[in-house]
Amino acid sequence: MVVHASKIDELKRQAREWAGALRWAAYKAVEYVKSGHVVGLGTGSTAAFAVDRIGDLLASGELKDIVGVPTSVRTYEQAKARGIPLATLDEQPKLDVAIDGADEVDPALNVVKGRGGALLREKMVEEASAKFVCIVDETKLVEGLGGSREAVPIEIVQFCHEHTLRRIQALPEVAGAQARLRKDGDKPYVTDNHNFIVDLYFERPMSDAYKAAEAISAITGVVEHGFFLDMVDVCIIAGSDGVEVRARSA
Repeated sequence: MVVHASKIDELKRQAREWAGALRWAAYKAVEYVKSGHVVGLGTGSTAAFAVDRIGDLLASGELKDIVGVPTSVRTYEQAKARGIPLATLDEQPKLDVAIDGADEVDPALNVVKGRGGALLREKMVEEASAKFVCIVDETKLVEGLGGSREAVPIEIVQFCHEHTLRRIQALPEVAGAQARLRKDGDKPYVTDNHNFIVDLYFERPMSDAYKAAEAISAITGVVEHGFFLDMVDVCIIAGSDGVEVRARSA
């Protein structure tokens, strides 16, 4: 397929516009961070805007005494380079706020995360946070989780991973989905925790993500899944008309 130069320029323009909108959404998310806070630092291109913003505010003195808890090696390296003091959950078990992106968001602010491979650490950090602020663009909004037909990740141990994949595939709670081992070239993708990832691809939005999450978690060999249910407190959505803030209903 030949793509004309005008089409390429249009795609580049759209990409710049979305990046700009997401940056403003990330800046809005960082407004929830106050001096003295312990902050969960998410993983991915969207969360990276927030990490940079926190670094800028620390450098200018507008924020002070911040401690960041990164959710991946990649975020650790970025935050360290920006001069953000860092800790782990062992050292800081209670966080004031966590800021991260998401791959899908449903109307109740349940989300799918983990296409970047950091779902286990993200969930641990975000569960430890008093407030979870999620940043997305409007293309991530779905009527039901799985509705984007993109990956819903499940982190599994390497031992007998094909057996675990088959058990996931056989679950009636995910009937119709295809389970695939994530690859990095010719080899299985390996997470920061030295685990593998099975990606579930749904043909239509899920009818009950809660039952699916419970069934997946019950399989021995599963470490964690990418359903983040009843966790997001605030979702900041970058759209063509600006930035929208949605809060989860109690």
